[in-house]
Amino acid sequence: MRISAAALTICGVIFDVASASEELSRLDARASAPDFWKDQAEAQKTLQRRRRLEQDRDLVTSLKQRTDDLAVLAEWAAAGEAVDDEFARGLDQLDQQVQAGEIKKMLGGEHDQKNAIVTIHPGAGGTESQDWAEMLLRMYLRWTERRGFKREIIDYQPGEEAGLKSVTFTVTGDYAYGLLAAEAGVHRLVRISPFDQAARRHTSFASLYAWPELPEDVDIEIEEKDLRIDTYRSSGAGGQHVNVTDSAVRLTHLPTGIVVSCQNERSQHRNRDSAMRVLKARLYDIKMKEQHAALQKISGVKKEIGFGSQIRSYVLHPYQMVKDHRTKEQVGDPARVLDGDLDVFIKSFLMKRASGTLGDADADDDD
Repeated sequence: MRISAAALTICGVIFDVASASEELSRLDARASAPDFWKDQAEAQKTLQRRRRLEQDRDLVTSLKQRTDDLAVLAEWAAAGEAVDDEFARGLDQLDQQVQAGEIKKMLGGEHDQKNAIVTIHPGAGGTESQDWAEMLLRMYLRWTERRGFKREIIDYQPGEEAGLKSVTFTVTGDYAYGLLAAEAGVHRLVRISPFDQAARRHTSFASLYAWPELPEDVDIEIEEKDLRIDTYRSSGAGGQHVNVTDSAVRLTHLPTGIVVSCQNERSQHRNRDSAMRVLKARLYDIKMKEQHAALQKISGVKKEIGFGSQIRSYVLHPYQMVKDHRTKEQVGDPARVLDGDLDVFIKSFLMKRASGTLGDADADDDD
């Protein structure tokens, strides 16, 4: 029965059943009060907290069931039954579920559970960096597929010869923002350039930013006099979303200089609504930074984006390696990482951050 004892320890680390049950009772009592919805923002926070506690409780129930099943299989194996394959599968499933639970416990920030708005921009370097930005976009779209998240590209500006000049997309799913905030920063690629006839080695940079998608009732006031609204004809990577009407919308927030574009919808009105959501998220980000400059709660743990503070290097030549400079996590198979296998880096970042041992984004000389 050692398996069940270990599982109970794991469950206890992930979730304190007794205290959570007491808190759930308190939240239920609060939610049933006649004046519960007087403060809608506070009511939403209460319901979100209650939903998270219920999810944790369900996780504990599932973990206990799995470990009980494994204990039975262990007894059968001791009695001579051929259950090795089934036992191995059960252990693997338990391990995956425990890891998922650990990650969720580390995502306790105010906005971590929300959907994400993500932008990718190439650094200096023209076609090289624009192609690298396109590779990053594919990597993150593949990652969203692996996790079962929905995503939507709302603005895509193609490069002149290859790649992209900028892209903005939304990611919908539980903890999308909390996970993608771990990826915010400058990403560096070292490779033999496919655009260099002399086949020389090039270093390219691209940056990723992530913001939480905010609910409609968030108090971010945007006055019409502070906006410049331009419409233009959609362009991009072809397909049914590129049309011949001036439906694309570009919003410029004059006080801050923030520019947001959206061109994925055929309706100018819907493109404006999407662009406003992105603008609100970015303005909220600024607001929180002003209030909590030292903590930078909303933008995640990232320094000012510059080519001296890349968070990760992807080296394809003269050797094969992906290295995160904040956590020192390394993977020797760049192709797998570029195909969206990013969870090892995200988990390492969250664990280091939770333990207070996260390093600065200073790159080693791996050229």
